[in-house]
Amino acid sequence: MSRKRGNIIMTHKLIIGIVGLGYVGLPLAQLFINKGHKVYGIDSDQNKISLLKKNTSYLADFSNEQINELFTNDLFSVSTSYHYLSKVDAIIFCVPTPLNNLDEPDLQYVKGAIEAALPFLKKEQLLVLESSTYPGTTEEEIVPLVQGKGWEVGKDIFVAYSPERINPGQKVHKLEDIPKIVGGETKLCTNYAKEIYESVFNKVINVSSSKVAEVSKLVENAQRLINISFMNELAILCDKLDVNIWEVIEACSTKPFGFTPYFPGPGVGGHCIPVDPIYLSWKAKHHGVNLSFIQAAKKINDNMPAFIVEKVTKHLLKPINKNKILIIGVAYKKNVNDIRESSAIQIFKLLDDLGIDVTYHDPHVPELSLGSVQQESLVLTEENIKIQDCVLILTDHNSVDYQNIIDHSNLVIDTRNVTSRYNQLDNVILL
Repeated sequence: MSRKRGNIIMTHKLIIGIVGLGYVGLPLAQLFINKGHKVYGIDSDQNKISLLKKNTSYLADFSNEQINELFTNDLFSVSTSYHYLSKVDAIIFCVPTPLNNLDEPDLQYVKGAIEAALPFLKKEQLLVLESSTYPGTTEEEIVPLVQGKGWEVGKDIFVAYSPERINPGQKVHKLEDIPKIVGGETKLCTNYAKEIYESVFNKVINVSSSKVAEVSKLVENAQRLINISFMNELAILCDKLDVNIWEVIEACSTKPFGFTPYFPGPGVGGHCIPVDPIYLSWKAKHHGVNLSFIQAAKKINDNMPAFIVEKVTKHLLKPINKNKILIIGVAYKKNVNDIRESSAIQIFKLLDDLGIDVTYHDPHVPELSLGSVQQESLVLTEENIKIQDCVLILTDHNSVDYQNIIDHSNLVIDTRNVTSRYNQLDNVILL
């Protein structure tokens, strides 16, 4: 492949370094490999590296066969060591950006990854951060570290930001079909990043700076948080009014303009929606701006687990601590094995604190550790369902037999409206 970088024209396939082989980094590695590029994957988690070398998947979106395919043409090497980065054209960082216990941005993984990579950087490389983060991270945190080597960004080395837009668990949109946003520290940085990503993505969109790209990612997820939380608040109101919120949304959705359906649930979770808007709000406060919509949405979302528990206990017939409840789904969303920020985990703990005998079934989470309590996913036999006082659906995985649950349960409380697709009995209560 002929390509131009600055004044250098290169005629080889790309060599890409990807730091962080989780739900973002591994699919990205797969995409580059499928396009014929060489990928060096780096992850600090030795267990992940060991599993990959054994052709064993740790992500719900990957089968063991797909992991094996990554290695078939000698285009994929994995390690915990950063020394491979001295061989690559571009380094893409896909590391976690969580919140700390004060709900403030925690950039320890980003900074740690950049600092670990520094000794192996060489001139003319491109560094791209894909992790969701607050506006200014690339400019304020990454650029100074690179400049510490005495290099000029945009001349000696290139730095950009490109927000990940992966949606784990969905099969509708292929990764290469999702438009890729890139914003560099200089125009040359942006153009180089676009060139790299155009080799695998069908559409790449340049923006004027890394900061614009950083804000775009946070706005996308802040919008989702606000709209989902609004629907959650309406669900609480409709519960008081004895109105079916799902029927309301269906009716509103018949309008051909001006209404976009969002759906309530037990609370939003995962790596993006509960976290990214807080990064934006945190940065806004440093500039004297209060993003009140985000704060209100966060409060509503944080209250949903307690509301679900209240709704459950209201329908139990036995004294609270005499009940058995089976939770369906502990992952934060359908068809994934990720339990980060999962509202289902919070609800599990709240029910357990009431003295209720709580078990769970999740086809993607075979084992669950809650402090000192270890549980395994319960098999959905007819007997295991019948002995429950309540089956609480919190995550609507596609592979679950919901008709079996409806047919054999004493009580079903469905927070996802998944049972509406099946033959209904009067033992089902919707959110």
